[in-house]
Amino acid sequence: MSFLLIDADDTLWENNIYFERAFDDFVDFLAHSSLTAAQVRDVLNEIELVNAKIHGYGARNFGRNLQQAYHHLAEREIRPDDLNHVMSLAERIMEQPVELIEGVEQTLACLAERHHLTLFTKGHPEEQRLKVDRSGLACYFAHTAIVREKDTPAYRSIVEQRGFAPEQTWMIGNSPKSDINPALEAGLGAVLVPHPHTWVLEHQDLRTPDGARFIEVERFVDLRKHF
Repeated sequence: MSFLLIDADDTLWENNIYFERAFDDFVDFLAHSSLTAAQVRDVLNEIELVNAKIHGYGARNFGRNLQQAYHHLAEREIRPDDLNHVMSLAERIMEQPVELIEGVEQTLACLAERHHLTLFTKGHPEEQRLKVDRSGLACYFAHTAIVREKDTPAYRSIVEQRGFAPEQTWMIGNSPKSDINPALEAGLGAVLVPHPHTWVLEHQDLRTPDGARFIEVERFVDLRKHF
């Protein structure tokens, strides 16, 4: 039996596509006279990079980041109604249905028969718990852990708290920055399940030192070939 830590957003269900749609709506509303969508995105990325360390993640914090970008980029008078509209673009994200990625539930059911599963995710606790509840997947996990940041200390902490043997523990997720590199640095195994719309701030070169237990699969269902 292995101890499998499994990411949630963009590993079990779609997530970032809703943020991307909200951003596209923001660009349309901003209607900047000279900046392209990519240039607006660069400004937002800088804001998010700073604010994530202070406020964390989630739709509401994304809304605040959009408002800050609007303050910085708007070429017209900034009115309260406009800021409210910008926030509403982000709040709509929380109203979206939880769309499971193909094969996820069947694969979890199979894995849960043979291994100990922990849902290990970061983000706003209330928002993440709501998605877990709405997903219908909680029954496959022995434990759910929601942390502020998935870094190397966080991996070491959960392994120690849960009494997992590091050499029998694997992290499974789509993010090199949050799921793969810090897990390997903590002495765990890691499985990358790529997603075409992984958030740009989660991109990072993979660090897989000699001897590291690292696997990359094409789809979540392929985990059954390894576990």
